[in-house]
Amino acid sequence: MLRKPSPQQTALEMVSLDGLVPKDHLLRKVDAVIDFSFIHDRVAGLYCPDNGRPPLDPTLMFKALFIGYLFGVRSERQLVREIEVNVAYRWFLGLQLTDPVFDASTLSQNRRRRYNDTTVAQDIFDAIVEQAIARGLVDGTVLYTDSTHLKANANKNRYDTAVIAKSRADYWDALDAAIEDDRVAHGKKPLQDKPRAPVEKETKVSRTDPQSGYMVRDGKPKGFFYLDHRTVDGRLGIITDTHATPANVHDSIVYLGRLDRQRERFGFDVGAVGLDAGYATSGIAQGLEQRGILGVTGYRRPTPPRSGMMASKLFAYEAERDGYRCPQGQLLAYATTERTGYRHYKSDPTICSSCPLLASCPTSRNATRLITRHVWADAQGLSTTITIAASSRDAVKAATIANAVADAYVKGQVANKVDATNATTGWLNRRLSDLAQQLEIQQAAIQRCGIHGFLASQHGEIGAFLEFRPHASRLLG
Repeated sequence: MLRKPSPQQTALEMVSLDGLVPKDHLLRKVDAVIDFSFIHDRVAGLYCPDNGRPPLDPTLMFKALFIGYLFGVRSERQLVREIEVNVAYRWFLGLQLTDPVFDASTLSQNRRRRYNDTTVAQDIFDAIVEQAIARGLVDGTVLYTDSTHLKANANKNRYDTAVIAKSRADYWDALDAAIEDDRVAHGKKPLQDKPRAPVEKETKVSRTDPQSGYMVRDGKPKGFFYLDHRTVDGRLGIITDTHATPANVHDSIVYLGRLDRQRERFGFDVGAVGLDAGYATSGIAQGLEQRGILGVTGYRRPTPPRSGMMASKLFAYEAERDGYRCPQGQLLAYATTERTGYRHYKSDPTICSSCPLLASCPTSRNATRLITRHVWADAQGLSTTITIAASSRDAVKAATIANAVADAYVKGQVANKVDATNATTGWLNRRLSDLAQQLEIQQAAIQRCGIHGFLASQHGEIGAFLEFRPHASRLLG
């Protein structure tokens, strides 16, 4: 018989908060493996020990922010409303069913007044990474890094223009030293002592959020954004570093500094890194080589020449002569090394003026062809060779997997991220093993014609990997 239900909202029941939270809830798993008690001791010095009103428990506050991040609650006011009605959130924060929830302004005021200009957030992040290391979830031998853009809460049409200096690269000092050494080796006078200053450029500055950067990238939306640079460990995909910059700061600018920070802070013995194509620069390649780290970057195709013009790749570099050989056989000799780190190789205009390919060769008004080569080009070329990994198919696969790893993580696809990371690590180890075996076979060829002749015959695909055999053995061991 159909009966009309009576209201039950005011009925009294004897329940426990723990009994209302499902046994398989994600927050139960987090609470079981992460100890947040260290937060109280870390921030104790920011509170008065014997005066004032009792504050909101700092551990509860940071755990509430953690809930917002974990479950994608971007608004702190919405987060407070969710905590009021979600028993799992209350259980995780240690709040009883009848305990009042803090006001949303408490979070923003603490951030602005108490925790501004402190390293508290970074210290909490590092402590949790250390817990993961202690439990054997992170080993730090293979790291993957990429960045994703985060939209700033700012109207892209409300801005002022200002001349702002670009960010300083981590490797400038090393580059200056390399330039001086290169000029001395070529018998050139040292450059006039001049402090390296960042390039100044007129830039849009948001009136609402001046710390953000105006982003203009192919395939990306235009507007004010931040870049979130994240590094994950290759074992289980656990984040080991995160760093935010304005969106108009290039990916490669801060990379080496953040890598060194992880090595020093956590004692990582990094053997290899996987990077997006945005990090494929001479400075990054040289920095990784100096640190003895194998770098695999996403492959970026060179910019094609204008229609009907000759590509620079047709000019072959001859290391023993330190010059470029043009398709007609002329050697472009070394001319100078400029302050930006590029060597200049110039042709003889008397020869070029009568060359049958002059019409398709981009030259200056006096028929001189200029080819530039970075002082760290050997390191970048070696990094590119490793990325190509002996065949174009492997190059596509390497770039695809690297991008999939970053994309899966950024989108929060945790399960796919673990699978993709494991696939990437396994593939990299297999490729290192294959290359090591091929190198044994090719040793005789190298001894017969020399390393440069062998590299030319193999198009740089296998031979340039020779210098990294110790890293292959280290990773495979």
